[in-house]
Amino acid sequence: MSYEHKQFISEEDAEVKRIKKRKLGELMELKEKKQEMIVEPVHVTDSNLNEIVNKHSLVLIDCWAPWCGPCLALAPTIEELTEKYAGKVLVGKLNVDENPRTAERFHIFSIPTTLIMKDGREVDRIVGLVPKNHVEAVLRKHLG
Repeated sequence: MSYEHKQFISEEDAEVKRIKKRKLGELMELKEKKQEMIVEPVHVTDSNLNEIVNKHSLVLIDCWAPWCGPCLALAPTIEELTEKYAGKVLVGKLNVDENPRTAERFHIFSIPTTLIMKDGREVDRIVGLVPKNHVEAVLRKHLG
């Protein structure tokens, strides 16, 4: 094998190694991001609400109570949206019986009430049991 041929092969090997290293780094970064994505609703309380809404640009908070039939009927929709919008929207659940300060602060008189918080402030709300496509339409309005 000629010297030029050997040099070409060694340069090609070096390039392949650089590509593999870069791709491995990208895959590891993607894996870390995926682990950071929250795929189940976060437990929101009077004490952690401000931290949650200020840390995430778009937050959906399901205000509910365990005795509320419509709230329980909405729960599967909230879980589906949590998975579907993981990494884009933080979804949380706030039990209004256990967190009366937040319920009072946001004037929640009917449940379920779904609050949409953007950049730390309420930008929309949905009161009552509504179809999933309605909640998604409101979310998409604020995602854009």
